[in-house]
Amino acid sequence: MAKRTMSARKEMPRTIRRSPAKAQRTWEKAHDSAVETYGEGESAHRVAYAALKHGHEKVGDHWEPKTSKGPSDPRAAQPTRDAIRGKGETFGGVDVRGHSRDELVARARGLGVTGASRMTKSDLAKAIARKQK
Repeated sequence: MAKRTMSARKEMPRTIRRSPAKAQRTWEKAHDSAVETYGEGESAHRVAYAALKHGHEKVGDHWEPKTSKGPSDPRAAQPTRDAIRGKGETFGGVDVRGHSRDELVARARGLGVTGASRMTKSDLAKAIARKQK
């Protein structure tokens, strides 16, 4: 098992610190690997978040395991170099691909989003992400 750097633990966002141990380990492992490849900084964080989003979804102020693994949004589905360049849309950790529109509408309504029934999946995911900040 690779040794975790203090950097990964120190740089871990609070939303991940409030998450289950598996989410924390996923982020740390991906971050450490990315630091070896790309160096410290934004690229390492992007890679770590991409790995986290593959198996977890942001719910409120923390991350929870998804029912099925896979990319959560168009950016997460991109090759790493394209995702780093910002290709593809992202939705702040909301698993837009793993939920039906009806599930997103119910979640948005629960967060107090008005007009949810008229929104597209993308609009719903953006509104949910804004409410969760």
